[in-house]
Amino acid sequence: MLMKRFPLVLVAATLLFGGCTRPAEDAAKAGADAKAPATTTVVTVNGKQIGSDVMDIFVQAVTGKPAAEATEEQKTQLLDQLVNMSLAAQAAEKDGLQKDPEVKAKLELIHMQILAEAATQKYVKSHPVSETELKAVYDTQVANMPKEYKARHILVEKKETAESIIRELQAGGDFAKLAASESKDASGKNGGDLGWFSLQTMVKPFADAVAALEKGKTTEQPVQTEFGWHVIQLEDVRSGEAPKFEDVKPQVEMFAQRKKLQAYLDELRKTAQVQKPK
Repeated sequence: MLMKRFPLVLVAATLLFGGCTRPAEDAAKAGADAKAPATTTVVTVNGKQIGSDVMDIFVQAVTGKPAAEATEEQKTQLLDQLVNMSLAAQAAEKDGLQKDPEVKAKLELIHMQILAEAATQKYVKSHPVSETELKAVYDTQVANMPKEYKARHILVEKKETAESIIRELQAGGDFAKLAASESKDASGKNGGDLGWFSLQTMVKPFADAVAALEKGKTTEQPVQTEFGWHVIQLEDVRSGEAPKFEDVKPQVEMFAQRKKLQAYLDELRKTAQVQKPK
């Protein structure tokens, strides 16, 4: 096929903190989002109490929903898991595994991860993105959207055949008729019409050739791709059709928040003493 298939999106948000222990990260978020209710003991394991606050965070980390929305069956199953986790942890402590270098490193990483997630959640909540900022980000993204092209092409096996078609076109031949009779691509039956597309969706040699063409012109030399030899005619060019602001507002808001957070971290780095061994 000529086109490389992948979804075209207006904006993309990248996570600032990747999770090597995702439940811990989710638990941190759950804790940051939840208001602290009165803590009660939900179970005692070998004398060690596990509070309702820990249980609620565990439920939300596993189910992705507030603990209040979990069914009784879910809560029962998760409490059983929490008891098993506590028993395993107690056995590890009894064996002194908390002193193992690898375990210590993992505990330190999880500790740092949870605090980092809590700090970022606090920053985002205290520095909300205004509607004006969201519109500015949206307008910038729309302005940078790639152009769309409308073209026809004729795809053949051999370069010589493509050269012959180009000569025929230069002599006044009809592109659509030649595409219908000569092209091995499925678009041939439609006169080679590819409709509207962005260059990012096409293989590079084809995209480069289209970008170099003037509207209404045809390639003077055959264009080779992995599919064969192409003769291309560019019919029109337009700005990409942007999605409505309201349709992509959540993604724009996430992108804007991440930018703010990155700026905050950049400021922290300016005053931080970061030393790397030589």
